[in-house]
Amino acid sequence: MTKSNHKLRVYENIADLIASPENPTPLVKVNERVNPKADFPIYLKLERYNPFGSVKDRIALSMLKGMRIRQGQSLVEPSSGNTGIALAALANAHNFPIEIAVPSRIPEEKKTILRLLGIEALWEADDNLCPMYPNEGARGLVAGIMKSKDKEKYFNPNQYENKLNVEAHYKNTGPEIWKQTEGKIKYFFAGFGTCGTITGVGKYLKEQSKSIKIIGVEPTKADHNLPGMKRISDLSDEYVPKILDKSVVDDFMPIEDNDAYNTAILLARKTGILVGPTTGAILHVALKYAKDNNGVAVVMSPDDAFKYITFYEPYVKETSKPKI
Repeated sequence: MTKSNHKLRVYENIADLIASPENPTPLVKVNERVNPKADFPIYLKLERYNPFGSVKDRIALSMLKGMRIRQGQSLVEPSSGNTGIALAALANAHNFPIEIAVPSRIPEEKKTILRLLGIEALWEADDNLCPMYPNEGARGLVAGIMKSKDKEKYFNPNQYENKLNVEAHYKNTGPEIWKQTEGKIKYFFAGFGTCGTITGVGKYLKEQSKSIKIIGVEPTKADHNLPGMKRISDLSDEYVPKILDKSVVDDFMPIEDNDAYNTAILLARKTGILVGPTTGAILHVALKYAKDNNGVAVVMSPDDAFKYITFYEPYVKETSKPKI
């Protein structure tokens, strides 16, 4: 058999499937039933096609390749689910133990997947879905471990401060989008979470063309129901993820939970594309931009719907015809 080969889709290791400019995740156009504005075509960057199901596969690989874990150490990381899943899968592939701290409010589907992967410990913290304070909740729990007398037993990638998070998107996601749109992209939409995606992609695209607009999407309030997203605009600097480069962001746009979920449901029913609620949030903002702007737009779609079935259930029950 041949070694890993993208053309033949034959791989030596599951990690070799993680997206790169030679093996990009797809761009799929949102049809006219959702976006009738022909002069503002919107393409979804479907990160669900990474092997572990999300955009976080990229940073998990980047962080682990760029950092050295000593023999006998356990990896430990706070996560709203996707990064934890990717790190756990890669840990299994490379045979080292891992523990994950999550907010208790994340979907049960994500907790089940983490347990399926057999992590050494799943710590649940009572906090926001994407914690605001680095010394509280899931992040605080891990911070406490790393300050304890047992700290030498652990290795913490720390996605909120790790520059390799940004580098994964600067070297891979950004170049993929530029190449896939043949340099025609005018607008890039992404959510604020750890802020690695918007910083890395934004920096790369701005270097190709300063006229490209980078739009960040955030919940309207800190207590929201959009796992992985974070409200940034009214935080003091000490609480903003250290890797965020605000200079590449042209606009900060708020989104309500209901608009996010209903847009994702609309997308499923009008296009057959199944995405997570954060994609619905980002797409909702892009559709607003479509009303008054022209040019090619790319919407980051971090993951799919399957990890959020319990979160979608009340919205699906409430209406059979979601409106935006």
